[in-house]
Amino acid sequence: MDFSNVKTAVLFRVGALLVTIFSLAFLIASNGYIVTELILIILLGLQVISLIKYVQRGNEDILEFLESIENDDITHRYKTDFDNPELNRLNAALNNVLNNLHEARKEKEADYQYLKNIVQHIGIGLITFDKKGKIQIINTAAKKLLKVSQLENISDLKTLNENLVDIIIRLRTGGRDLIRMEIGGDIVQLAIYAIELTLRGKMYKLISVQNIQNELEEKEMEAWQNLVRVLTHEIMNSVTPISSLANTVEDELKHQLSNDQEINAISNEDIEDLHLAVQTIKKRSQGLIRFVQDFRNLTHIPKPKIAEIGVKPLLVEMLMLLKKEIESNGVKASINVDPPSMTINADKELIEQVLINLIKNATQAFDEQTNKLVEVKAYFDEKSRPIISVKDNGNGIDDEALQKIFIPFFTTKKSGSGIGLSLSRQIMRQHQGMLGVKSKVDEGTEFFLRF
Repeated sequence: MDFSNVKTAVLFRVGALLVTIFSLAFLIASNGYIVTELILIILLGLQVISLIKYVQRGNEDILEFLESIENDDITHRYKTDFDNPELNRLNAALNNVLNNLHEARKEKEADYQYLKNIVQHIGIGLITFDKKGKIQIINTAAKKLLKVSQLENISDLKTLNENLVDIIIRLRTGGRDLIRMEIGGDIVQLAIYAIELTLRGKMYKLISVQNIQNELEEKEMEAWQNLVRVLTHEIMNSVTPISSLANTVEDELKHQLSNDQEINAISNEDIEDLHLAVQTIKKRSQGLIRFVQDFRNLTHIPKPKIAEIGVKPLLVEMLMLLKKEIESNGVKASINVDPPSMTINADKELIEQVLINLIKNATQAFDEQTNKLVEVKAYFDEKSRPIISVKDNGNGIDDEALQKIFIPFFTTKKSGSGIGLSLSRQIMRQHQGMLGVKSKVDEGTEFFLRF
């Protein structure tokens, strides 16, 4: 902005003020006319007032502008039709700033309304509240799910279910939980997820609530169908030959009894056939009993007794325990723990059961490979969670089988009960962790335990 005219006007007023001062001083020194001196004094006062007003005029506009912004009032506009062009230019610049602020506010309000509409129409229930529990936002889906018309404080949900409020308050960022409850006569299974936020120095919590009852029922039905399919297959494999051989033995004995003789002659060959049939019946019966026992084990997992465990000593102990089996399969096994002092909180016996199963599976994952490697690693992931990994460079698992390996009694091996991985996953769930798998055919498989 060019202030040259402003400088000229100020210099002119200062010059005129100096002339008046010198004139007044001259008259006083020469004992001039009192009336003239009074006139000069009045003129001097008017010049000072005029100079102050001229200098302050722009400052007042700027102060008024700043006060408008401070009071969030951007509707005010400044006149630009003064005789002073510099003042007009200043006011025009201030008006331009206010117009830009007004446009920015309109865009911000439009964005807010857009996001508000998304939040209100999204299918997942969303609730935000502050440290005192005061509700900031509750969307339509949350109101519909919880069957409430309005909610002032999160504690008001205690009338619905006290455990629900306890879970919502307890959860921290990234925390999730499930709760089964009755709402309006309907049984629902709520999945609750929490995120903590900071806005303008204040803490808020965002809770998402979703009813997954239908999804759980579908998955439960699918799991039962898979289980019944496996049970039917396994039982029929045992019962069919038992029934067939029992009929054979019955027919033979009926034939021997049909000759009306007290002593029936049975040839050695027939005796051998009968003996083989009875042996087969016994063998298949024992197999069926083992199957039922495995099924019982799957449904009776003890609660973990949590304690701090050193990971490296645990893995070394596992490889020593399975050393003979590893060497007999021609496998080279290695351990890598980073950091070496890494510990986990877990039930040692249950985790040993999981690791034994995974390491055994890894040593049996090869066909004719010459360089058979199994690597057991422990490390912290990007979220500082402990991970134990069992990786092999064996045959790998195809996509179809990969989706079924955690189904009870499903197995890709010629021998085995098919409950090891399912049992291992349940053990990890009881530790509030997870058992995952990654695999590529002809490249290998990696199972990882995340605590």
